[in-house]
Amino acid sequence: MARTNSSPLLNNNKNLLFTFNPKPSQSLFFFNNSFHSSNPLNSPSPKHLHLLLQSRKSCTPITRVSTAPVEYAPPAPDFGFQEEIARLNCLREALARCGTLAEKLKTINLDSRVKSFSNSWRNGLAGVGLTDYEMYLLKCVVAAGQEHVLGQFGRELENGELEMGRSAIKTALYTLAEMIENWDANGRGTSRDLKDEDRAALRSLLKMLGEVEQFYDCIGGIIGYQVSVLELLAQSSHEEQTINRSQQINKLLKCQIVEIHPPSVLHLSEDSEYASQAALWGIEGLPDLGEIYPLGGSADRLGLVDPETGECLPAAMLPYCGRTLLEGLIRDLQAREYLYFKLYGEQCITPVAIMTSSAKNNHSHITCLCEKLKWFGRGRSSFMLFEQPLVPAVTAEDGDWIVTRPFEPVCKPGGHGVIWKLAHDKGVFKWFHSHARKGATVRQISNVVAATDLTLLALAGIGLRHQKKLGFASCERNAGATEGINVLLEKKNIDGKWAYGLSCIEYTEFDKFGITAGPHSPSSLQGDFPANTNILYVDLPSAELIGSSKNKSSLPGMVLNVKKPITYMDQFGMKHCVSGGRLECTMQNIADNFSNTYSSRCYEGVEDGLDTFIVYNERRKVTSSAKKRRRPADNSLHQTPDGSLLDIMRNAYDLLSHCGITIPKVEGNEEYANSGPPYLILLHPALGPLWEVTRQKFLGGSISKGSELQIEVAEFLWRNVQLDGSLIILAENVVGSTKTNEIGEPILQYGRRCARCKLENVRVVNGGIDWNSEDNLYWKHEVQRFETLKVILHGNAEFEATDVVIQGNHVFDVPDGHKLKITSGVSGLEIKLKPIEDELMDSGTWFWKYKLNGTHVELESVEF
Repeated sequence: MARTNSSPLLNNNKNLLFTFNPKPSQSLFFFNNSFHSSNPLNSPSPKHLHLLLQSRKSCTPITRVSTAPVEYAPPAPDFGFQEEIARLNCLREALARCGTLAEKLKTINLDSRVKSFSNSWRNGLAGVGLTDYEMYLLKCVVAAGQEHVLGQFGRELENGELEMGRSAIKTALYTLAEMIENWDANGRGTSRDLKDEDRAALRSLLKMLGEVEQFYDCIGGIIGYQVSVLELLAQSSHEEQTINRSQQINKLLKCQIVEIHPPSVLHLSEDSEYASQAALWGIEGLPDLGEIYPLGGSADRLGLVDPETGECLPAAMLPYCGRTLLEGLIRDLQAREYLYFKLYGEQCITPVAIMTSSAKNNHSHITCLCEKLKWFGRGRSSFMLFEQPLVPAVTAEDGDWIVTRPFEPVCKPGGHGVIWKLAHDKGVFKWFHSHARKGATVRQISNVVAATDLTLLALAGIGLRHQKKLGFASCERNAGATEGINVLLEKKNIDGKWAYGLSCIEYTEFDKFGITAGPHSPSSLQGDFPANTNILYVDLPSAELIGSSKNKSSLPGMVLNVKKPITYMDQFGMKHCVSGGRLECTMQNIADNFSNTYSSRCYEGVEDGLDTFIVYNERRKVTSSAKKRRRPADNSLHQTPDGSLLDIMRNAYDLLSHCGITIPKVEGNEEYANSGPPYLILLHPALGPLWEVTRQKFLGGSISKGSELQIEVAEFLWRNVQLDGSLIILAENVVGSTKTNEIGEPILQYGRRCARCKLENVRVVNGGIDWNSEDNLYWKHEVQRFETLKVILHGNAEFEATDVVIQGNHVFDVPDGHKLKITSGVSGLEIKLKPIEDELMDSGTWFWKYKLNGTHVELESVEF
């Protein structure tokens, strides 16, 4: 590829030489040794994707950027990272050569820090009854330079021969405070024996340390964790670029060339025929698919609290549109399973693997919710919950572990990227194999629109059909959003071969690549790349191969994001806020292990033969997150529950306006910052979930501004309905009814004894929602109403309204096994309730028959 002349620009903040080309290009060049990785897993085996290149997302030309270390930059302050990294690396290598715990203890006892610690702990910790392994864990903490975690025992070491970075005055004050705390009622100092609360804290610490040592064994356990933290901190400082400049240049002369290109994508909305075909593959392949939910995050930005107990809650428990976010994920899955049943007449229960954590009692809350809802009628055996370990949070300044009190470091989940290794360690891949699953779709809890229309089905369908290893669902990126980008990586390896693969760059890593956040900057390139949404298709055997590897590749995309403050309360009730983070992995960067290698450079169409792929759709059909609480008086609704609800309303407009229904358009977020949405329309996903299915159930009529429509039934017909007010239809048997299995569990049977509702030539007029009420919380679907028309269908109950005006406040409660018909009578409404005939109890008096016509689903109403 020809290169144009360029002029250098010195960036003093990064010590990088940026080269801006006067002519536009569609590549972003890097010469960067940070991209060294293991050899690709597979030799070239192109699998051509039909019509992939017929529908591409066009990307505007972008500026080319070259990065290299600046030869003469002012020296940076010496924080001692390299010396400490070298010391810990030597220790890690020595421990790796040990075959037994006794050998490891012997090796770690030689460390100077550990020698001093061993003298300080004898009197206090000797009476706790620690095992040799537990002592080894504590000595790893000390060897890693984190002896302050051990309170008075570590502080003796700190005040002895090692400097911990805390000022002498501050250390003295903390020591004095602990002395006062340990005085008895007569003012005498107590012994150094641990109190009961300290013993409990120590036990909790040992549990955490054991999990870190075991899980991070592939990088050296606790010592390796700290080495990785310091290496990442060093990369973000000037130190690495100044002290190791000559070493880096030597590496640059030998290293691979790395280019980053905007990827070619399959645009689902531009190639609707192929999108329909891909979605059909996804439906057909449902028996081969599993579902994976990484729910272990702490979701601090939501600030979710139990109103009764005051306990902090995880994101999965967020009450959104009348149910928790986890319930919403299962509803979406059941909608796809119901579609499969309607097309093929077979029951399909997808196994669901959920990664939890102990943060905010995440694992306990999720387990209790599943038990309360009787495992959603799917059976306990169709779920596998596996808990990710918590890891220590560290300061951005020097990588020290943040501690609230002795033996209690601040701990957070280690990011969703731990999911692959954890799934291997916990037997999740074997569990999927026992269910005969080949691939899985992955989605996060906070994205409430991921299953809209056909995106998720098309993603899985292409992955299964073309035996891909990984797929991304992507969309346009919002400027300034805290989300990464999908890229095409092109690398020339040291052996002269070229490697290609689709991957992701997290927003926290943009600085490393010279990509800035400013929209008017010449190096602000995010807009030229599609957004990473963390909606994935993954081939399970390929993911297992990575998760089971005994090296760093099992922890993809390792990052240390120290851009967010960490707030905590110490043992004396003092609140602290420090810059820090924890070692995190990113699950989507497993893609870095799936590149394809070629003997020569490829210039066009390389994506067709890759083991990775991207589907692309309109943003509000792919991602809209409820991941942070809206601040009072804040007009920005981005990534808030309020903003995601507006995207759901926009999708409802797009869906229903194509059905001949007159409905007001949803304007920009700024129009509703203080007024709420223009209407509330909440439709059960089993009405589709494909929009071409849903649109055959709705035809004609109107929905006025300020109206409310909630449909919780799959067997539904709307013909020429005019809504001005509130209409709510609720059903117990939305997609079927349950039967008890051999071990007493209720199992949902799709299509059996479903509730049904028909509305033809109906006008609904009532007072509806009180839009002026200050108690309304629209995204929770908690609203005050003047009047409503509510239909409640018990069991297989049916409701029909024909050629009628229903005005005012009404509640029609239809019992199981009965059909309620409403028509116009001489003096108003004529209401008839009659039992359903015995032979029609399971099938109902009418139903929608689904059939395939090519790649499309057609519906036919069948009546008995």
